[in-house]
Amino acid sequence: MGASQSVSQKSLHDFTVKDARGKDVDLGIYKGKVLLVVNIASKCGFTDSNYTQLAELHNRYRDKGFEILAFPCNQFLKQEPGTSQDAQEFACTRYKAEYPIFGKVRVNGPDTAPVYKFLKAKKSGLWGARIKWNFTKFLVDREGHVMERFSTTTPPLAIENDIKKALRES
Repeated sequence: MGASQSVSQKSLHDFTVKDARGKDVDLGIYKGKVLLVVNIASKCGFTDSNYTQLAELHNRYRDKGFEILAFPCNQFLKQEPGTSQDAQEFACTRYKAEYPIFGKVRVNGPDTAPVYKFLKAKKSGLWGARIKWNFTKFLVDREGHVMERFSTTTPPLAIENDIKKALRES
């Protein structure tokens, strides 16, 4: 499905997702925060740099109203093979991630998670709405509107100025 896909939700805050243990989480709890939504994988060539830099950004800006929402995804060469809890344990133990790790999702295809349908409908990438790989990042403002989309190859620290600007503007 392309970016023209019909999405009725007006804000990321309108969604409920599953946490790593399968419990519902209303994303409305993040109203007032600038968010970076990322599809993560533990066995990807981009894992180490992304997890390290995500933790650094989170530690630097969480007290200023910034949060990272990480969604494990196994769609790209099966690089997140375990359970959602395995993904959470990996990120939190190995990379000291203190941001939420949610339940595994699909980011493309007919079973795309509704939150990812929304994100992709609001910001297409260079070659359309489809997510190309792990660690695609969406910057979301305090009202839950998608501001920017960043590719896998954009390191988290490279978007630090975008995060600072979003924190100032909203």
